[in-house]
Amino acid sequence: MTRRLWSPERRAELTAALPPWIVARVLVTVGYLIVAAADDELAPNRDAPKLDQHLLAWDADWYDAIADPDRGYDRLPNEAVRFFPLFPLLGRLLGWVLAGNQGLALVVVANLAALVAGMLLYRLALEETGDAALATRATWLFALFPGAFVLVWGYAEALMLAALVGAFLALRRGAWWVVAVLGVVAGLSRPLGLFLVLPVLWEATRGWREAAGRDRLARVAAVAGAPVGVVSYLAYTAARGSGFLDPLTEQSPYRGAVTDPFSRLAEAVGDMVTPDRLGDAVHPPMALVMVVLVVVVIRRLPLRYALFTVPVVLVSLSAESFNSLERYGLNAFPLVLALAVLTRREELQRAAVAVGAAGVVALASFSWIGNYVP
Repeated sequence: MTRRLWSPERRAELTAALPPWIVARVLVTVGYLIVAAADDELAPNRDAPKLDQHLLAWDADWYDAIADPDRGYDRLPNEAVRFFPLFPLLGRLLGWVLAGNQGLALVVVANLAALVAGMLLYRLALEETGDAALATRATWLFALFPGAFVLVWGYAEALMLAALVGAFLALRRGAWWVVAVLGVVAGLSRPLGLFLVLPVLWEATRGWREAAGRDRLARVAAVAGAPVGVVSYLAYTAARGSGFLDPLTEQSPYRGAVTDPFSRLAEAVGDMVTPDRLGDAVHPPMALVMVVLVVVVIRRLPLRYALFTVPVVLVSLSAESFNSLERYGLNAFPLVLALAVLTRREELQRAAVAVGAAGVVALASFSWIGNYVP
């Protein structure tokens, strides 16, 4: 078992994923130090001092409260149900080991999951393209993608992304039961994990006629994985007295009404000129970049990637509010693979890494002063 864990493949994955993982955490620390040094000048009138919450600000504060054994869903407002349960549950379990510090446990889980996600992404990119340089580039772009600073914070994104990337890797290998388990993990982590069902369904139907009985059962289980994860949580909220769809509808006040994504993109130009907050100016160019990368995913990657990416991006761009758009773009992880495909030239790679590094520092800083919603 030890030999397998430290096989040449695992060492190669760790060697590729660890440096950008470390750099991203250094950059977030730099952002924190900048804000701490200039706190009064940057945000003299802020109502909620996000800086004092450290890596548990914004949504991470909700996860911390849910993970707290003395609070949880039952002692929080109903809007807490919009945060899916697996991540805070893991924080609560590890918190017992860490002397009851579930906040630290959430940060540990998120950061370890981010490293695993980077390693899996390297392996997935390598198996898809056979290009080790592209696979290594993908790990850097993943760690420095706009909004990727939340992989350092106590957010559930890293856990869901590790499950999603692992599921795509297992899907490519035909490991249907692994896909099923990771689908449940993704579905219990974030609602967007539900969209895993589309690429799995597509792949499961291919070769269905030739599949034996056991193989068909495994394929059905793989398709059901993500929906089972999501629906089981919805059923839990209904059983405890909330509405069955409350975990989905409670997000509406923050994202606004569902709108036409094409009209919303046109309006985004005006948002960039006169943003409500300085950090919001990044949303319109990010929306356009996401559209370009979706085209690359459709044209350059196998269909299963587009079947996941397109609905995630459409949902992200169909909201009246573009808050957290960069984080939602990261959830559509094939966009990272598309960016790695586009940056084969060394100068483009350096530019992408430089812009990404600056973005990690800037967006983390804006988040701590309340000028950006992560």
